[in-house]
Amino acid sequence: MLKTRIIPTLLLKNVGIVKGIKFNSWRRVDTILPAIKVYNMREVDELIVVDITATSEARELDYESVAEFSEECFVPLTVGGGIKNLTDIRKVLLSGADKVCINSAAFDYPELITEAAEKFGSQCIVGSIDFGEAAPGDYICYSHSGKVKIDKDPIEWALTLERLGAGELLVTSVDRDGTMTGYDLTMLRRIADAVKIPVIASGGAGNYEHMLEAIKEGHASAVAAASIFHFTEQTPLEAKKFLGANGIPVRKFRVR
Repeated sequence: MLKTRIIPTLLLKNVGIVKGIKFNSWRRVDTILPAIKVYNMREVDELIVVDITATSEARELDYESVAEFSEECFVPLTVGGGIKNLTDIRKVLLSGADKVCINSAAFDYPELITEAAEKFGSQCIVGSIDFGEAAPGDYICYSHSGKVKIDKDPIEWALTLERLGAGELLVTSVDRDGTMTGYDLTMLRRIADAVKIPVIASGGAGNYEHMLEAIKEGHASAVAAASIFHFTEQTPLEAKKFLGANGIPVRKFRVR
């Protein structure tokens, strides 16, 4: 059985780590290198780093910075933001990332997912879905870090990304992001049950119980989180211990 992964998410804006609520009201919380060093010590399974303004500012990622922080990262690293073509993906991977997260570009050019999977392997390609409720029960997708509404059903888009060749999906609730009130279990479960590739739950974690719910009720393969680790004393290691104690298979950790 695959082990459930705990994945902190680091959002970059102007070279600092920021965190917002519902993809808005961003505030700076840390700098990238010290945060990565801390997470190395806390035995996280993976890290996700996303430049949240690269796409809206129509610029490339800072590949030198990616190379710098990937050198300090001792766990699998997913990097996203501003990815628009195969050249960008190649540069990110050559800079030290293990996977590339693609969101906005997939709406404009869906074939990029297929081309990237064929060129670099589907295990390197993470399809990112940001979703929210346009009306009660009526879900849509978002691009450009929540700034642009896309009239696509998240479940259908998940199936499309899988068909195009994505190796896994990062599924984020814009409505729950930063609220620490729990994941959107309804949409999470619908997406996870619809596809055969791993689904990473994101948006809303406020405690370890929320993570357990995402796995047991939402059928997620992994849980990503940010605010819980930035603003509380809760840690990825303690989350892993909690999940393990509740029957969830997790990767080994040192007993402390």
